[in-house]
Order: sequence, then C-alpha cells, then structure tokens
Amino acid sequence: MSQVSNVDWEVAARTARRFTGAYPLAGTYHEARFQLQAPELVARASEMVSDETGLELVGSPVVDVISREQWVDINVRSFAVLLAPIEEKLANTSSIGSGVAAKVVGVELGAVLGFLSKRVLGQYELVLPTGDSDAGDTVLFVGANIMAMERRHEFRPSSFRFWVALHECAHRAQFTAVPWMRAYFLSLVDELVSSSKPEKGRLQRVASEIRTAAASGGDMLGDAGIVGLFASPDQRGVLDKVQALMSLLEGHGHVVMDRIGEREIIDVERMSNALKARRKDPKSAAFMKLIGIEMKLKQYENGAAFIKQVESEASWDALSMAWESPEALPTLSEIDNATLWLDRMAG
Repeated sequence: MSQVSNVDWEVAARTARRFTGAYPLAGTYHEARFQLQAPELVARASEMVSDETGLELVGSPVVDVISREQWVDINVRSFAVLLAPIEEKLANTSSIGSGVAAKVVGVELGAVLGFLSKRVLGQYELVLPTGDSDAGDTVLFVGANIMAMERRHEFRPSSFRFWVALHECAHRAQFTAVPWMRAYFLSLVDELVSSSKPEKGRLQRVASEIRTAAASGGDMLGDAGIVGLFASPDQRGVLDKVQALMSLLEGHGHVVMDRIGEREIIDVERMSNALKARRKDPKSAAFMKLIGIEMKLKQYENGAAFIKQVESEASWDALSMAWESPEALPTLSEIDNATLWLDRMAG
C-alpha cells in the first residue's frame, strides 16, 4: 500500500468483507465440483471464442473458483496498485484531516466493493496490475454468486457456467490475442497520472461527494468510477477514451457470448434476460465500474449495437480493423454511429 494514500485500502478491505454476506453452498462439495469442472469449461469456451472472433487464443489460462472475500482481496490489491501513482501525485500538501478523509473514502468504497462481491459472476484478471508476480492470465469465477443465480433462476449449472466462461474468454481474447490492448489500456491510466494536478482539499472534496451521493440515494462513484473521483475536468477526454474502449470490448464480448450461446445453449435467452435485468439496477454494476469502465445499460447496449451495425453495413470480418492499432479504435461518437467509424477506416 502507498504511504501517501487518498484511500485507506485496509479500511476498504475490512469494510467490504463485512458486506460480502454468506451463501449456504459456498465451501461445500458443490463448489468443489465446480472447481473441477471450470478448466474444461474454459478450454471449450476458448476454442469456440477463437473460432467465432478470429482472435487466436494461445496457451491455457489459470482457472479458479473463488469466494466473495477472495474477490474483494484481489480487487483491493489491484486498485491500490493502479491508483498508487495518482494518489501520490495528488496527495494534499497539508495532512490536516487527510487521514480521516482517506478512511471515509475507504469505508464508502469498501461498502461498494462488498455489495459488488455478491453480484460479480466472473473476472478476467490480466487487465489490471496487482503487484503480485503470480497474477496474470487468470479466469476467475465467483462460485457463490454463480451457484446462487443457478438456484434462483433454475438454470442448468453446466450451461450457465459455460455461458459465463464464454464472456470471460471473450475478454481474454481481446487482451491476449490483440498484443497491444493491455498496454494501451494501462497507457490511458498513465495519461491520467501525467495530466493530474495537485488540488488542495481533494480528499475532503472526494469524501464529501461520496457522502452526499450516498445520502441522496445516488451513485456513489458516478460513471467514471474511482478514477473519476480523482480526475480533474481536463482529464475527461482520457476517461472518454476508456469508456469508448470498454463499450467496444463489452459490446463485442456480449455479442460473441450470446451468438455462441444461441447455438450451444437451449436456455440462453432466459440467461441473457436475467443478466440484463440485473444491469438495470444502477447499484448492481460489476467489477469494471469501480475503475471507471463499467457503463450503464444504455452504453452496454450501444457497444453491442455498434458491433451489429458494423456487421450489417460491412461484415463481421470488418470488426478486425478495430484490433489493428489504438488509432483504429472507435471513439465515443463512433460507438453511437458505426457508419462514422467505417467511413474513417475506409479513408
């Protein structure tokens, strides 16, 4: 953890673990069986995603079924490493009240993390740094949450788990088969750091904004997540690039998982509808929201609409142009109107 911190990450972790709750089947033989099945599900999903997208998946990822508490710990480490340079650069020149503000932010973000730990189904881990040399090409399933959804909606476990695996493998294809993708994403974070300027009273402002939003029942993080909390107005352009990127990746991932699911899973439409219903709840956004790249349902839909419009006006293969370089990625305005992107790429 950074010695100069805008967020008390230890407080965030402790708070989050108080909100994770318990699930009766967690830690039972049901979860152990899931752990044994998971590598085969990911291997099958990887092959189909590669065939569907044309993105070659090389090697085999580490596959793990984890608890809610483990998910919290993994993400606290990731965010602490990700934001450490920003925190150090933006630390107050005055330490008066900063410790209290850091704890307040830690408590509020910990509460959000704890809530999300009960919602997240899966996660592909390579996208974020963790400071752990063992972390990397890893597909994670949050066992309790997946089993809870299966029970609640009476999904066939083998089908639902495979469908979740398709989504995570689609992200794995994007971040491993496109060699510049992870470096580009992290470069956007570096750009946020390099354009940051010290702001007196920033910690107190962030803590006040979170408390005000929580008291009014609003979104404690906003569209830009915790990165946005520390971003100045002139950094919004970088955040727009991040949202455009993730609109593309999420839209692509959802189209791929649904398209394969339609061929391979009888009940895929009901599964898809169940997840869409969850996303309509503004408080139920998952992992990506915390770092400012989780969009509301409309933006998820826009990403998928972009993919489908490109396919309709050109072809499915035309999407491969987006993987050529960072400059070929669509902007936010092009996500809203794929014709603009196709015209630019044709020029």
